[in-house]
Formats: sequence, structure tokens, C-alpha cells
Amino acid sequence: MKKEVVLSGIRPTGFLHLGNYFGAMRNYVRMQDEYNCYFFVADLHSLTTHPDTKELRNSVMRVIAENVACGLDPEKVALYVQSTVPEVSELYLYLNMLAYKGELEKTTTFKDKVRLQPDNVNAGLLTYPVLMAADILVHRAVKVPVGKDQEQHLEMTRNFAERFNHRYGEVFPLPQAFNYGTSLAKIMSLDGNGKMSKSENQMSTLYLADDDDLIRKKIMKAKTDSGPTEPNAEKPDYIENLFTLMGLVSSPDVLEKFNADFNNCVIRYGDMKKQLAEDMAKFIHPIREKAAAIQADKNLLDKIIRDGAEKARINTNATIKAVRDAIGVHYI
Repeated sequence: MKKEVVLSGIRPTGFLHLGNYFGAMRNYVRMQDEYNCYFFVADLHSLTTHPDTKELRNSVMRVIAENVACGLDPEKVALYVQSTVPEVSELYLYLNMLAYKGELEKTTTFKDKVRLQPDNVNAGLLTYPVLMAADILVHRAVKVPVGKDQEQHLEMTRNFAERFNHRYGEVFPLPQAFNYGTSLAKIMSLDGNGKMSKSENQMSTLYLADDDDLIRKKIMKAKTDSGPTEPNAEKPDYIENLFTLMGLVSSPDVLEKFNADFNNCVIRYGDMKKQLAEDMAKFIHPIREKAAAIQADKNLLDKIIRDGAEKARINTNATIKAVRDAIGVHYI
């Protein structure tokens, strides 16, 4: 039985963090055994907001290394860099003819970026959803792991696919959001303000590249309060987040002990954070060390990227041929 195609990408901006791991990458590792998976580093997407490319190559290599260190197997998946697959850019061009200025200007992410970078409102920023659609449709992917902030883009991808199919003939399936039907782990910032971020408030985010001492320092600074004043009280979000983190990296008996302490109004947050810090350092340590070793092996990285592009292009070449035939731009 032919496996369904799953596609997902990550921008090479900032360092991958614990939220990336538990919110996405852990699922990707499971998906690679069940689906035909294409995972890519979105270097072209990054140009829309980060025109300075001096560190781009290093960032791409680091993301590749961290993905493999987290459990992605380049033998099982196509792990590639977006710009190494030119068919993506060609499909992006065709899809731009089916995208309208008004709908692009209404996207939430475009409006947010315009507010954040009013001096860099480029055409690539406006057509970001079209490039994302090309990433997905060039593989004719049917399952796309996305968070809430990307659901609007996925809906636009389906719209572009339907317009193409209606105008030129059936080429593209309509992709759907996919996360195993379970809610993703939501990892909040350690200061209690929103979710962990690759770029905002770095002392409140646990990065996969953090060393043990920095992990301890960050967790010991995590926001707490004076503790509950009545038994079985509801936990504030920032306290619930500490228990969420403990549930992900500590043993069940440790989590049960601190939950009981909270419910009985005898919890000592200092002790809880010390335990969490040690368990978190133990969890991140092997990922960090493996990623560093991969990143230091230029030949291995080159092979992963080259092999990933070759795997991806088998699929994308077939799609672009079907697209050209449908449109009628096939002259040689």
C-alpha cells in the first residue's frame, strides 16, 4: 500500500527550542515510520524578513544537525534545503498567477509582519503564503503538520490548488492539517508570557543548544509565586507550565510527588525547579552533543543535504511535468 505524503518545513532563523521539539519534531520522528515524509529547511522563506545572509548557511546546517539529533533519519525521510529544489520556485511562479493581491493583504501573518517591519514590506513577504503553497503542492502532500498560526495559510493552499485544478485540470490533492488527532504540547515561556520563541526573551526559552549550566540558570529564574493557599487549588498558567515540563522530562513518581505537594499546600518551588533543572539538563544533553557532532562533520552534512535534494526532486520533477502539461507550457 502506497504511503501518504507528509510535508513540513522550518525556517533557519534563531535556535530550535524545547517548544519546537515537543510541539513538532517529536511527532515528525513518529511520522517517518508511517508516512512518506518530506521535511525541509525553508531558507527562501527566511529571506522575506532576514535579508542579511551572512549567517544563513551556518543556520541551515545547524537546523539540519538538530533535526537529525532529535531523531529524524535521513535514510527514511527526504530532509532537504528548500533552495536546492528549483521546482519549488517554478511552481511558486505559476501559483502567483492564481493569487490575488486583496486576499494576500488580508492574511494575519502579512499584517503582523507589516506592523513589525514597516520598512521591509517586500513582494516576497506579501506572497509568502504562495511560496508555502508551492512547498506543499510540489510534493502533492495530503497531510501537513501545522500549528494554529499556519491554518490560514493551509486554507489558502487548498484555494490555490482548487483554482489550478479548475482552470487547468486535476493535478493537486487538497492537503489537510494533521497532528495525529491529539493536542500538541504547548510549551510556555518560563516568564509566563506567551509561548517559547526562537527570538524573544532568550532567558525564558530553553534551546536545544543550551549547555547544562544555562539550562539550570534559566529554570531557576522561572516565574513562580508564594504557592497555593487552599488544597487542590487551580494552578496559574506559569505554574502549570512547570508541571507540564516536568511531565515531559521527569519520572512519573517525581511529577506525582510535586503535584501532591501542590495540592496539599506544602510545595517548595525552589526544590521543584532544582529537580526540573537536573532532569531537563539530562534530557537536552544528548541532543545538544549529537547535534554538535553532526554540525562539525561537513562531509556528513553535505551528504544529507545532497541526498535529501535528490529524493525530493524525484517527486517534484513529476509534479512540475504534470503542471507544465496541464498549463500547456511544454515546448521542448
